[in-house]
Amino acid sequence: MARLRVHAFTLSLDGYAAGPNQRLDAPMGDGRDGLHDWMFATRFFHELSGEEGGTTGPDDDEARVGFEGIGATIMGRNMFGPVRGPWPDHSWTGWWGPNPPYHHDVFVMTHHPRPDLEMEGGTTFHFVDASPEKTLELAVDAAGGQDVRLGGGVSTVQQFLAEGLVDEMHLVVSPLLIGAGERLLDGPLPGYRLEPFIPSETVLHARVVRA
Repeated sequence: MARLRVHAFTLSLDGYAAGPNQRLDAPMGDGRDGLHDWMFATRFFHELSGEEGGTTGPDDDEARVGFEGIGATIMGRNMFGPVRGPWPDHSWTGWWGPNPPYHHDVFVMTHHPRPDLEMEGGTTFHFVDASPEKTLELAVDAAGGQDVRLGGGVSTVQQFLAEGLVDEMHLVVSPLLIGAGERLLDGPLPGYRLEPFIPSETVLHARVVRA
């Protein structure tokens, strides 16, 4: 049975996943420089970017796991791009260039649907105005028996957590203080348990799974 998984969701030491004032030249807001440096340094990320080198070890291992056994992805509109409200046109095609790293169907949750967007490498973005449950049904269908990965942003993950739809979350705590912005967790998560931490030289990896 397909599972819904969150991977490499990185938080600051004070719990923020994004800073304030998100915009085109600062897609994750102010004050979050360095939040994802652990991932950018890995060999896996270098391979995705067509580069050589990169670090190995726990950070690299955890980055790779997030792409294994995944057949579809769900994300919020804020993760797809900086445009808010009705689309002025369809010129924005995401942050990732002509060949995004997904290579499968990606379901973008939005109140302003637009035509499907086919990209190089097998990625197709579908823009859906639907509940978390219905969006997950569409993604599971598209995943063909594999798992579904849930991307950001914060509010999107919170919606699926509130419905009890998330099976596993890989959280990364980075030694950075943001001080304001969007927090993922502000209380307990009934029905979930925390597995032992996996430390690396740069961050702390945590996994939250169904109890």
